[in-house]
Amino acid sequence: MREALFIKQNTQKWKDYENAKSISPDELAASFISITDDLAYAKTFYPKSNTTKYLNGLAAAFHQSIYKNKKEKTSRFITFWKYELPLVFYKHRKPLLYSFLFFTVFSLMGALSARYDNTFVRLIMGDDYVNMTNQNIAKGDPFGVYKQGGSFLMFVMIALNNIKVELYTFVMGIFLSVGSVYQLMQNGVMMGSFQYYFFSKGLGWQSILVIWLHGTLEISAIIIAGGAGLILGNSLLFPKTYKRIISLKNGAKDGLKIAIGIIPIFITAAFFEGFVTRHTEMPVWQSLLILTCSLTFIIWYVILYPANLNRKLNHNNLLVNETTY
Repeated sequence: MREALFIKQNTQKWKDYENAKSISPDELAASFISITDDLAYAKTFYPKSNTTKYLNGLAAAFHQSIYKNKKEKTSRFITFWKYELPLVFYKHRKPLLYSFLFFTVFSLMGALSARYDNTFVRLIMGDDYVNMTNQNIAKGDPFGVYKQGGSFLMFVMIALNNIKVELYTFVMGIFLSVGSVYQLMQNGVMMGSFQYYFFSKGLGWQSILVIWLHGTLEISAIIIAGGAGLILGNSLLFPKTYKRIISLKNGAKDGLKIAIGIIPIFITAAFFEGFVTRHTEMPVWQSLLILTCSLTFIIWYVILYPANLNRKLNHNNLLVNETTY
């Protein structure tokens, strides 16, 4: 697009943003996102023009209005999870979908391998774990491993380990996405073989009611972390119209937003594993309630809400642009 046409299409919108005296936090967030999008476009195609300088100043003014005092910092903290992270999910919905597909395929591979190779589960899970679980099954307490140790200590250790695995899965994406795919393969094969092991013992339904109390959030977050790694790696592989270093910076920024943004999901999953999963005797309806709520939250927050939010923002921008003519 020629710079003159770009200016013509957006001048009125920019003036409205510039002259706005008091707007709600929602409108402020939407305006800031719109301006930064325009600024990114201008930096790409008109890097040395006065338009880019003007948009940079306008974006800086919005940034200052968001961060100028403690109250607004708190608002900014909320805005990250309410607007920024969901919009990043929507922007990179394809890498997130690919991560889900990779994990699903690797999980099926793990289950099939466990079915046709009696030694596969021991290879993946280790002899000690399999022997301990067999002993627990013989005692009539197949999921006794979740009852070991104190709840709080277990919660802390699991949370720290899961966050470490998540960040590692993201960072490994720097190796042209292959590193993140490898991490998805490791976790997927382990999950598939682990789950098949309980089905082979006639404990499939019970394992779902127990393990997936925390596993729904934990596995979902691992898949999302894999998607963040693909974003990072793909920014190097497919820079599009950007210089490769600029594309890498953008990919790293968006991937890091996701990696940081899903940490509360891992903490919640660790809390369930430490304090809830150990109650293997809980009624079926309670387990199903937790499972359903966890899965519904993931589908809503990662897929449905971002799509709806993006649609609303595009609709608002369209209305603003129409005032130009």
